[in-house]
Amino acid sequence: MKRDFLNISDLTKEEILEIIEYAIKLKKDKFLDQTLKGKSIGLVFMKPSTRTRLSFEVGVYQMGGQPIYIQGSSTQMSRGEDIKDTARVLSRYLDGLVIRTYAHKEVEELAEYSDFPVINALTDYLHPCQVLADLMTIYERFGKLEGLKVAYVGDGNNMANTWIIAGGLVGIHVSVATPKGYEPDSKAVAEGLELAKKTKAKIEITNSPEEAVKNADVIYTDVWVSMGQEGEKEKKEFFKDFTINKDLVSKANKNAIVMHCLPAHKGEEITEEIFEQFADVIFEEAENRLHAQKALMSLLFK
Repeated sequence: MKRDFLNISDLTKEEILEIIEYAIKLKKDKFLDQTLKGKSIGLVFMKPSTRTRLSFEVGVYQMGGQPIYIQGSSTQMSRGEDIKDTARVLSRYLDGLVIRTYAHKEVEELAEYSDFPVINALTDYLHPCQVLADLMTIYERFGKLEGLKVAYVGDGNNMANTWIIAGGLVGIHVSVATPKGYEPDSKAVAEGLELAKKTKAKIEITNSPEEAVKNADVIYTDVWVSMGQEGEKEKKEFFKDFTINKDLVSKANKNAIVMHCLPAHKGEEITEEIFEQFADVIFEEAENRLHAQKALMSLLFK
């Protein structure tokens, strides 16, 4: 039976740990896994991308497969073809599909009508591939996940939503700080809280960055204006007190690290000083997209 990866909770806690351990092995030997030999994987991108596109293209190649980049505007979906029809056609050609788009329901419909595994490479609701790589990065730094605290400071966007769900799933305490009116999606919060009942993780939503970073092991941020929201630049006025700076970092645990999913708008969600101080972590996080996604594909296609 085929498996899709649309939400971080499509994996169990145990599978996430297995993926991380295997990704660390793949990091040392990039051609170790040849699960995709002879397979063609479509990469449909309705949104611009640097890390996601490159990490998947390189990853599929290193695993012996053929990556096929498909620009969203060049597909018949962009001209109104039913998603379910596109899914049924692609199922005749491809062995798997990675899609980066806007509406989460589009990915769900593609998965429903496809015969192959579908991987959510980003929607406006969730970004599970990024958080999978983030969890790997944190595990490499701390040697564990459960019991740590991640403070997410900024916009309650797809990254915040995914972190809330991931925290509840693996047992990481997550505190999200946003301005009033920019809190994470209530559906994601509900799912995170439900998952947290098993792992005893704490999920908190606050409007105070200082409260969020207290006792944090990881401070996480993202751009204030996401793709597709470029017309909402005035929203930045509400975020002026949500910049990751030296003073805010000093309120976290002594050995806390700062992470950013990139691209970064330095001087907005993070200062140049803090970005450069934690650049080794941030770019390791970016590299880990490749390794974590390869380990994920190995699981889905085994």
